[in-house]
Amino acid sequence: MATITELSQLDLKGTYSYADYLKWQFEERIELLRGKVFPMSPAPSLRHQRVSKVIQGRMFNFFHGGECELFAAPVDVRLYNRKKSIKADKDVHTVVQPDLCVVCDPAKLTDIRSCNGAPELVVEILSPGNRQREMDDKFDLYQEAGVQEYWLVQPVEEVVLVYSLNEKGQFMGLKPAIDFVVSPLFPDLKIDLREVFG
Repeated sequence: MATITELSQLDLKGTYSYADYLKWQFEERIELLRGKVFPMSPAPSLRHQRVSKVIQGRMFNFFHGGECELFAAPVDVRLYNRKKSIKADKDVHTVVQPDLCVVCDPAKLTDIRSCNGAPELVVEILSPGNRQREMDDKFDLYQEAGVQEYWLVQPVEEVVLVYSLNEKGQFMGLKPAIDFVVSPLFPDLKIDLREVFG
């Protein structure tokens, strides 16, 4: 198989695995959602980066020195249905790069490149080019994989939507956060949204 050095060499209608993904050597950032290639949006806006920076700073201070570890994009997160036992790279068909994620199980951090399995907390910051992917496609994937908590940060509306996985394995939405966002999973994690969106 020829080395893939440009995104244009891929069949965007084809289906790929993490094993394929590891062989690609192009600079464009992509995500695999159920085996389909999705190019990432161009560099995020300054507004997006400022929002991310504040949330990341608050989370870094909260998790620093604890059992859980915070990661910021780009970091590969390999996802699969938590009800299946999938370990081989060729069997993994979803690789995402969330804006921020928190991993509490060190066994999921088995290599220098990625997180293997669902983080406990995922934060995605919406941009005009990624709204459907974050609010629909990735919502389902995160739920299926067993992400315990999912934050959708909406800079335009200045609100954070928090979803928490219930005992049936389904995301339940909480009241939209407009003043402070508080984590159900980490109740002492409270972020002032005036600082985030200010």
